[in-house]
Amino acid sequence: MTLNPNAKMEETQNGTEVYSTDPLIVKSHYDIDYIHSYAQDSEFFMSLGKKKIMGSKCKKCGYVYGTPRSHCMMCGAETEWYQLPNKGKVHSYTTCFFGSEEFLPETPFHLILVEFEGANSLFMARLIGADADDIYVGMPVVAKFKRMQRFLPTDVYFVPAPEALEAGKQVNGK
Repeated sequence: MTLNPNAKMEETQNGTEVYSTDPLIVKSHYDIDYIHSYAQDSEFFMSLGKKKIMGSKCKKCGYVYGTPRSHCMMCGAETEWYQLPNKGKVHSYTTCFFGSEEFLPETPFHLILVEFEGANSLFMARLIGADADDIYVGMPVVAKFKRMQRFLPTDVYFVPAPEALEAGKQVNGK
């Protein structure tokens, strides 16, 4: 066993570029190549290229998950693939003003939890085509899929369904 109460993290002479201190705004560089296997989730990513969102359904208790998983969190049984509808409604939402390197140029952006008919859990995705003031819980949304598939969760995103415009006027009083 090695216990060293005098241990220190290595430090360099590189400083941090500070743009502002109220609020604190700093420059950060982030760059990495990463090889990843989707393993049992491969079907989910492959299906996005076919304009399908695949969740999971428990073979034993029938619980339907909006995101894939190999085993049921309710009873532990194996699940099978289950095609979710491409329409849903906003269960909850937030606007992100900071994100990973991939999303920084796109900030601010909206994330929603989508509620699908027949599913017992939710699906997180981007919502475009709506200002923050126009988004509301219960807003009908439709899935869209990127034409050039990148095999990423962002290959699917949502837009307001046509009926959301009229319903939004009633909800927001506009």
